[in-house]
Amino acid sequence: MNNMLRFSRRSAVITAVAGGLALHTISRRTSVAGAQGNPAPAITGRLLAVGIGGAGAISAVGYFHPGGPIHDKPALARFTQPGEVLDAERILVASTSNFGAPAAMADWPEGAILSLTSSSGDTLVVPQGFAAAGDQARAQDGQVQLYTAQSPAFGNGRHSPGAVTAALPGVSNPLSISVNNAFGRPWIASAPLGASGGLESVLDPSGAPLAGAPSAIAGGVFASDLTNRTPVQAIVGSLSAGAVATALLGASPDDSGRAVFAIAGADGSITQLHVEQGLDGLAPAGTIGALGAIGPHDHGSSLPPATRVGMAFNWVPDAILYVTDPAGDALLALTLIDDGRVFRVLNSRRIEVPALNVPVDVAPAVPEVVNPAFASNTTLAGGSDLYVANRGDGTILRLTQDGTPVAVRQVELPGMGRLGAGRLNGIAVSPDAQRIWVTVSGSIPGFPGLEGAVMEVPAFAAGL
Repeated sequence: MNNMLRFSRRSAVITAVAGGLALHTISRRTSVAGAQGNPAPAITGRLLAVGIGGAGAISAVGYFHPGGPIHDKPALARFTQPGEVLDAERILVASTSNFGAPAAMADWPEGAILSLTSSSGDTLVVPQGFAAAGDQARAQDGQVQLYTAQSPAFGNGRHSPGAVTAALPGVSNPLSISVNNAFGRPWIASAPLGASGGLESVLDPSGAPLAGAPSAIAGGVFASDLTNRTPVQAIVGSLSAGAVATALLGASPDDSGRAVFAIAGADGSITQLHVEQGLDGLAPAGTIGALGAIGPHDHGSSLPPATRVGMAFNWVPDAILYVTDPAGDALLALTLIDDGRVFRVLNSRRIEVPALNVPVDVAPAVPEVVNPAFASNTTLAGGSDLYVANRGDGTILRLTQDGTPVAVRQVELPGMGRLGAGRLNGIAVSPDAQRIWVTVSGSIPGFPGLEGAVMEVPAFAAGL
């Protein structure tokens, strides 16, 4: 199937229009509740965890397929056992806190990825300094674990001392998580310099950038323009803007078998990263609206506007990359082809419907978990709808891939009521498509002094 898709993409290159994107706008006016100013039906969730400062990106860990390193190598596979940091039933959550772990870069913002159990009957309260030892610390009887952080134990130099990015940590102000369950590892997008500097890392189960990295130049950390494809890029691009989203595109079209990920920049650009060859462009700055102050300290104690975007990839029958545009209240759909070396954009659809209100994240309604070439939390199963988290009004929108709204729900928490503007900051779907997890900004009643939370709500479809 992969070879068939690759052949069709190469053939389509002949018909691509050089010098720009063909942009088509889809604008639908529907009667979906909430789209015309009517209150959306509430969906009541449970509070899974609190005390996750700057809670944003969220993902199921999921099952790692045979043929990939985490499944096949015993030293890595042990981290996937029940109760371990990459147990398939756990979830990963990005935070702007180190939870007490010492910083690797004193002048860079903190940031961590937590691994949480998804089955706790009680709300998990994350201890704010539990990771002070600087390793993959545990708390709450292992229900809370540190996967990685902006800390020396998780530096790129641990396994790649000769890399140009050896001095850098794997994460700093992490904003997006894409897990290559098919044949690879978790990838994290970060914005250590806010809107003006991006970082993309590939992490082992130990939380450190991968050992035995295919790229001697980058190791497991790609940054700025230091790790662009050499000697000549196929398409001009760089990580000079903060990395605000990432998603697995599958194996490279060059038949190397290496993973390629898409990355959204704070300047509205989309790039593509080959784990061995480095970074190329994909779509230029301004493809989506630029994000401004996205650093964790840019907003003080106030709830920040959108500081990240979401990405989801449809692999069959056509390769389509969906990217939220919070600044434009839209969802962008980029149809991709390839030329045997890199991916290219064939055309672009801009989906604009009234129910999109500062869409900060997107997730497959049914994630791809079966295919050993595409399985990921950011990959859609064939024909799947999309869930979009709206930061503008606290709703979750379900829509089809052609842009038709299916249903919209207002997230409600017992004892707190409906979440309003500025609260939702991330969305993920369980591998069985039955549960939705969202991250919530700000304080939660009953937990004084703690900000940032994870909620779980049931999946929903039209007519419910």
